[in-house]
Amino acid sequence: MARLHGFQKKELLEIYYKMFLARTLDEKQLILLKQGKGFFHIGCSGHEGAQLAASNNLNSGKDWIYPYYRDAALCLGLGMTGKEQLLSFLARSDDPNSGGRQMPQHYGHKDLRIVSQSSPTGTQFLQAVGCAMSRKWEKTKEVVYVSSGEGSTSEGEFHEALNWSSREKLPVIFHIQDNQYAISVHISEQTSGASVYSMVGGYQNLSRFDVDGTSFFETDLAFKQAVDRARKGKGPSVIISRVVRLLPHSSSDDQRKYRSDKDLESDKKRDPIDQFEQYCVNKKAVSTKDFDIIRKKVSDKVNKDSEWANNQNHPEISTALDHVYSDKTPIKETSLKTINDKVVLVDAINHAMAEEMSLNKKMVIYGEDIADPKGGVFTATKGLTQQFGKDRVFNSPLAEASIIGTAIGLAVTGWKPCVEIQFGDYIWPAMMQIRNELASMRYRSNGNWKCPLVIRVPVGGYIHGAICHSQSIDGYFMHMPGVKIAYPSNASDAKGLLKAACRMDDPVIFMEHKGLYRQGFSSTPEPDKNYILSFGKAKIVQAGNIVTIITWGAMVQKCIEAVKSCELDNDIVEIVDLRTLNPLDHKTISSSVKKTGKVLVVHEDNLTNGPGAEIAALIADTNFENLDGPVKRVGSADAHVPYNWYLEEEVLVQTSDIQNALIELLEY
Repeated sequence: MARLHGFQKKELLEIYYKMFLARTLDEKQLILLKQGKGFFHIGCSGHEGAQLAASNNLNSGKDWIYPYYRDAALCLGLGMTGKEQLLSFLARSDDPNSGGRQMPQHYGHKDLRIVSQSSPTGTQFLQAVGCAMSRKWEKTKEVVYVSSGEGSTSEGEFHEALNWSSREKLPVIFHIQDNQYAISVHISEQTSGASVYSMVGGYQNLSRFDVDGTSFFETDLAFKQAVDRARKGKGPSVIISRVVRLLPHSSSDDQRKYRSDKDLESDKKRDPIDQFEQYCVNKKAVSTKDFDIIRKKVSDKVNKDSEWANNQNHPEISTALDHVYSDKTPIKETSLKTINDKVVLVDAINHAMAEEMSLNKKMVIYGEDIADPKGGVFTATKGLTQQFGKDRVFNSPLAEASIIGTAIGLAVTGWKPCVEIQFGDYIWPAMMQIRNELASMRYRSNGNWKCPLVIRVPVGGYIHGAICHSQSIDGYFMHMPGVKIAYPSNASDAKGLLKAACRMDDPVIFMEHKGLYRQGFSSTPEPDKNYILSFGKAKIVQAGNIVTIITWGAMVQKCIEAVKSCELDNDIVEIVDLRTLNPLDHKTISSSVKKTGKVLVVHEDNLTNGPGAEIAALIADTNFENLDGPVKRVGSADAHVPYNWYLEEEVLVQTSDIQNALIELLEY
């Protein structure tokens, strides 16, 4: 039998079946929504041809997929079933996308290598780049697909992703499905020259395709070329498929408010399903009767499947808190054996990374200025490029979202990135990646996907760093479920905690107070390569019976000095170094409070809504009956940190502040 553009009749019918299935599922879900059985829907109608052209050229379960919310037809083409999409729409327990944890059309499927996607527009680009990095390193010839609408190309992360992928010639394909509207905003108000194709023209090694996305055959040809190019190591491609949006942006939108009847009718005339059918009939490749049979078959199946899905179980209420963190057994602490008399904190961190790099061949280190010969602005990574090579220890672009986004993509594929954000003050461009992607990956995928990476962050003041080199960020990140936090006060703890972080199954933010890096008081004998310090285990720095000071990081030494300044008996003040802020060691905190009855929480972050407020509230909740006085807090002033050293002293916590609060509490 003659082929049509290389497709046999059976293949054409299968493509049409999936196109019509995607369309019918859109229609059915809107009916279910009106019946009160669902609450949200975002459709793919008008995008089916381009998406099935993409799936036709990808190896399901082998290539890696980072879809966006309109990619229903793509996912069907890769092997997701209509039943599975209905389970997602109805938020049922057996939904493979998220188990009812995410809104409908937030696709993810472990068996199909469809990586869990969340709601922010554009965060998927950098993760796809990270995924493609490991595909290139492993020489797998696997391709990474990532898609979005044209509106998301206004996000800076899109351009960061193009920059990194084109520079490294990575096997990633960016599919931009241009329906001309980002909700209500037309591309003429969104994009320079109203053309994504023109806008991305300046990237070396980047191939560009501009196709009629309503034509399956034209788009299929572009994907064939882009995929072949990627598998041969020639670099990334951007495919802009000009499609039509036949439904409003979502079930919460009414596009008649901002689109004319003429505009909507014009889109209907470009319906990809109608075009596919007419083209195949005109070419005598498929008969009208063949298509009629498929439409009847699909309609019956969707009706039957929707009834089935509606009768499936909701998730058990008891599972609501599952998968916030890994359920693997926590790493056990090992005994402390030292190998030399003294190591400064920054060198302990360096040695911890070197030891873990030797153990884990899939561990990589990168960030701004971290490669040799500089070895980081604080020399924390000095010598590691020389020791492990520039393929494993390398500089990133000056782009914090790029660092975290690519690290998430790497971690999803089984690699262990240990990345550095040069200063905590500059972590904020990566906040979307951290809060909405890194922290939620395991939870939102119902435990199917994980990204256990390590983010090292120098933090804190006392170095004349002024407003943007002195920030304390622990208060922000303690509020974030899904990410563990370490904040050591000395070299031994730093080494043990960092080595644990590099082996953990959860993402970790590892805060390093830059004022402690080379201080003599934070130096310790160096633990050997086998030393592991468990998270969630505080340390009693000094035992006492009358008042407890709870603290961490650089404040530990200041608390020691404050107690000495008060010239108290040795058994009066107990100092507890938390060492990790998530998890907190509730047992040690409670035990100390029961013993002393009075508590002072000391932290460098500013006072209002700082970490001390949460710790004080926990103590009030669980140990109120044990208290003999108010839980007091000492923190930095609610102000920015100024450069002038006299002004800086007035803002940041000083030993005298701790001393005054301690005396006041003792006298209560």
